[in-house]
Amino acid sequence: QVQLVETGGGLVQPGGSLRLSCVASGIMFGIVPMDWYRQAPGKQRELVTSIATNNNAYYSDSVKGRFTVSRDNAKKMVYLQMNSLKPEDTAVYYCHVQWGLPKVDYWGQGTQVTVSS
Repeated sequence: QVQLVETGGGLVQPGGSLRLSCVASGIMFGIVPMDWYRQAPGKQRELVTSIATNNNAYYSDSVKGRFTVSRDNAKKMVYLQMNSLKPEDTAVYYCHVQWGLPKVDYWGQGTQVTVSS
């Protein structure tokens, strides 16, 4: 079965940094894009970044220049380096992938990121 497990969340001050990790199993990791989403209380889940198998990446306007996504296909891991964090970055962050025929959305359990002084 497909499984995604995130780690690395926590409490940081504005301007601080965190590095999130996600390890995948049950998929052919090297042939699919991987994504990071986030969801704040009372708000819709939003796409933060997506990384292709060749490391081409998309970033939402709210995070570009501050966040960097990367992947290690041999380890089946995807990372999100978050710098210059702002209070509005506070959310639960989720790793995501589409897999199967037909394609199905798979999500990690989520990791809480809180940016506050």
